[in-house]
Amino acid sequence: RGVLTPAEFKVAAHVATGLKQREIAAKLFLSPHTVDAHLRHIYAKLSIDNRAALATWYANQISVT
Repeated sequence: RGVLTPAEFKVAAHVATGLKQREIAAKLFLSPHTVDAHLRHIYAKLSIDNRAALATWYANQISVT
């Protein structure tokens, strides 16, 4: 959890629920471009390359806390 910024963690949470980038942007009052930037940073930090891997990572983080 500490690897991601709070904003990135919020984006990860919404990805894990299956929302698309535009939906996440609307919920978090961000531009779709900003959500895309957060996702690129998340993928790089976690060494993953897809939404399914991010959802799995997020589920593991939630189950640990």
